[in-house]
Amino acid sequence: MNIETGKLEYEEIILVRIGEIALKGSNRAKFYQQLIRNIRYRLRDLGSFSIVQSHTRIWISARQGKFPGQKILERLTSVFGIVSASLVRSFPAEEEMLWQQLNQYGELIFAGKEKKTFKVETRRVNKRFPLTSYEVSSKAGSILLDRFRDVLSVDVHDPDITIYIEIRDNIYLFSDKTDAPKGLPVGMSGKGMVLLSGGLDSPVAAWMMASRGMKLDMVYFHTPPYTSEKALDKVASLAAVLAGYVGNHTLHIVNFTAVQLELNEKCPPEMLTIVMRRMMMRVASELALKDSAKALITGESLGQVASQTLEALAATNAVTDLLVFRPLIGMDKDEIVSLARKIGTYETSIEPFEDCCTVFVSKHPKTHPSPEDAVRAEKNLDIEALTANAVANTESREIFLRDGLK
Repeated sequence: MNIETGKLEYEEIILVRIGEIALKGSNRAKFYQQLIRNIRYRLRDLGSFSIVQSHTRIWISARQGKFPGQKILERLTSVFGIVSASLVRSFPAEEEMLWQQLNQYGELIFAGKEKKTFKVETRRVNKRFPLTSYEVSSKAGSILLDRFRDVLSVDVHDPDITIYIEIRDNIYLFSDKTDAPKGLPVGMSGKGMVLLSGGLDSPVAAWMMASRGMKLDMVYFHTPPYTSEKALDKVASLAAVLAGYVGNHTLHIVNFTAVQLELNEKCPPEMLTIVMRRMMMRVASELALKDSAKALITGESLGQVASQTLEALAATNAVTDLLVFRPLIGMDKDEIVSLARKIGTYETSIEPFEDCCTVFVSKHPKTHPSPEDAVRAEKNLDIEALTANAVANTESREIFLRDGLK
């Protein structure tokens, strides 16, 4: 969209910066194509846009109508594969036009404001432009300093505001960079199944695997009436928040009550937690195969609780042939909490509604079970029937990325 202010005309566009994708080899184009598909889907309700990739940049502009730049920036903050983005004014690569635009842009961000420090950074890709990067930065700094001397001073090391000038076929002028989550575009690293609970850990684990480009579905183990509908609502809310990052996905809600009661009756109390986790892994594996997922993802962290010792994790892994990813395995609780706050799941996760993992828990769990211990603890169980029953008693909900959701 072209904007005319006085006699100066410019186009507002979004500049998207790419990081890790640029390091890929011969399949780099596939990563860019997936990222552009993800961006286009994320912006689908805001209008019709041209989205073009050039080197390590993606440029978003309006095909027609108003350009909702700030709304686009908000959406991009949750798109994996993007390092940062800026709302940019674009105009022809002419020296005199640059100084005119710079004066006008300075009026917007400096006039009548409190005192600020600033610097100018120039990137000159177009070598036909008559001034070097250093010469552009020096002259631009002088122009701004002369005009706004009452409020501006130079600080090249730690300025309050940096004016960025990129000289390509056009000139791009901007002063803000909005950070995005980096990583790889969702959809480039296969599909996984997240064992999602209402706690802090598993939503963060889901976010971390999505950041590596993995498409996700999720499974929650519900035990009514021992866990309430509010506990289920809490998990559904977490799945909705995660949709803002991972996109549309399926939340499988397993009615686990019959299985859990059978375990309580027939398993040694000290092994109850381990057997419960093994049953969850079996059920999740069956659902994963139905969804064409090739891995399971859990929120376990080594040593955090009794069921997360090395031996306990090995006993849990033994019942599935799928890969099991535990992205939080080396993180402490403070790190997990910090990340939960960052991605927006913290406030929901701390709501006081217990799930089956906290309701059915051993008072004195065995912390270092051997594989033989686990097998003996399950000797009175019909594992195949229990697994089939749980899979049959599963409700599947489609969780959609809502328009307007980050």
